Amino acid sequence: MTETVPKPGPGVGGRTANPRRWSILVLLCCMQFMLLLDDTVVNVALPSIRTDLGFSLAGLTWVVNAYVVAFGGFLLLGGRLADTLGRRRVFLIGTAVFAAASLANGLAQNPATLVASRAVQGLGGALAAPAALSMVAVLFTDPRERTRALGLWGALTGLGGATGVVLSGVLTDLVSWRWIFFVNLPVAALPLLLVPRLAPESRRTGVRRFDLLGAVTVTAGSSALSYGLLNTPEHGWRSARCLAALAAAAVLLAAFVVREATARDPLVPLGFFRRRRPMTANIAQILMSSANFGTFLLLTLYLQQVLAYSPMRAGLGYAGFFVGIFLGFGTAAPLVPRIGVRPIMVGGLSCIAAGMFWFANAPSDGRYWADLFPGFVVMALGIAWSSFTINIAGVTDVPEREAGLASGVLNASQQLGGAIGLAVLVTLASDRTSGRLHAGVAPRLAQLDGIHLAFGVGGTVLVVGAVLTALLIGRLKPASVPPMVVLEDQDDVEVRN
Repeated sequence: MTETVPKPGPGVGGRTANPRRWSILVLLCCMQFMLLLDDTVVNVALPSIRTDLGFSLAGLTWVVNAYVVAFGGFLLLGGRLADTLGRRRVFLIGTAVFAAASLANGLAQNPATLVASRAVQGLGGALAAPAALSMVAVLFTDPRERTRALGLWGALTGLGGATGVVLSGVLTDLVSWRWIFFVNLPVAALPLLLVPRLAPESRRTGVRRFDLLGAVTVTAGSSALSYGLLNTPEHGWRSARCLAALAAAAVLLAAFVVREATARDPLVPLGFFRRRRPMTANIAQILMSSANFGTFLLLTLYLQQVLAYSPMRAGLGYAGFFVGIFLGFGTAAPLVPRIGVRPIMVGGLSCIAAGMFWFANAPSDGRYWADLFPGFVVMALGIAWSSFTINIAGVTDVPEREAGLASGVLNASQQLGGAIGLAVLVTLASDRTSGRLHAGVAPRLAQLDGIHLAFGVGGTVLVVGAVLTALLIGRLKPASVPPMVVLEDQDDVEVRN
């Protein structure tokens, strides 16, 4: 039976709240946490994976990159499929694909199998992530409830990344690197079993055709862009491989823009990109994610190769991140309704910059509590504040029929930022390290100098980003956050139990 969606949120639009919305949110958050965890979970385990499966040094980077390329490349398509085919359906398909690929990763016996399975895992994530966030946005339309729900969702960004590093170190030392993938299975089982029972289906109706050409060009263009960026640390910005990938990305994305301007039912209406608040939130997301991804890799190198920490000790060293994340979420929740989104978002980006400047001065014989812990806490505080507010602004002023699209763009910005951070910061660190080695500096000190440069540049970029965000985001408080635009044609949104 088909019925009109009850608009969640007490007192909004005269519709009653979905009584199961908070239970559904918990299940969706479990999946989001797992997706973010897998962005970083392999970092500390890479040396063990290389030894067991016989990876070359160059090939080893694709254990990370294959996931990022597939995840980033398919996100816009995943978001639009969620709007068109059904958000619950696409979420469940993505979760099932992600879980199956996780099992294949844990059982892999050779490099090719592991890299291919990581790519499939990224595809599953690209389907599940925007569908899940759009379900949250549709379920919670009361401004205050929505702020709490999206704030919790945003706090998972930094928490998932930090947990991935810790879990990687602990499981690699105590059991086997294979368990960093096996742990995904029980987490994925919960939403697979319970979401079909609790969450209604919602989708955009009335679309007569699917923009296949737009889907192909944006997916291929996004994948080529991520591939080109992620190859730069190894091959350099001037290499034929990187230049060809970036040129292909430019051509494909330009073709996508032309297609969307002329398509009758475009995959991504170009008017979407003229919404100031969501676009400012996406810019902030790119900046924050570039710092986030680059930081986890650079700090892991610092802990293991400069300070000679074991994998477990390096993983546990991220405990300061947890302190900052919980502190940030605990303070953002009461502060945003009082002072608005802009001060918290700008303050968050500024804290991330301060943390990067702190690590730009980390000594070669650094002591954890004096030289590392404060930087971890400040940076994580900034990530929590930024994520909290970015997720609120990123789906504000967006029609309900485009909830999946807005979620896909926000997630795509996260993955694009990660690719840029890995490409730019790691390349800067590598080039400076090589130069210092040629000058006769000891390897440990040369690497430290490269890490210092990368953190310094990253902090400077984030300061500029904080200023731009302050100028562009506008005044926005939860009490004034409009619910998703209620469609004039109520038949345009459909729910099936």
